[in-house]
Amino acid sequence: MLSENFFKVIQHEGVVSVTSWGSGEAPHVRCTWNSFLRITDDERILVPIAGFTSVQEDVVKNDNVILTLGSREVEGFNGYQGTGFLIEGRARFLDTGDEFDRMKEDYPFMNKLLEITVESQKQLL
Repeated sequence: MLSENFFKVIQHEGVVSVTSWGSGEAPHVRCTWNSFLRITDDERILVPIAGFTSVQEDVVKNDNVILTLGSREVEGFNGYQGTGFLIEGRARFLDTGDEFDRMKEDYPFMNKLLEITVESQKQLL
């Protein structure tokens, strides 16, 4: 499901926003970096987390999340300088397991692993 351009974008640094919302509450937006994303063979997105408390509380009530990310280094539609993506998916937080342990080796600051199962991807530019 994830496109070739998506994989090109995450090879360049940029900001990733993660948006969540509980039941009837205002959305919460937190940010991380493109370089922190790891994509599994089955195209789940793994993100090392230190914080994101409000997002974690939202996910207990509603596991839907939206990610937006981009890079000026990857050509977009119609020759645009840069492109971006909107990813919709289901999230959960992990603090144990093989994937958590492997990510913790690379990101010792993390205390949680955000796992996103991608449901849709849309290139924006």
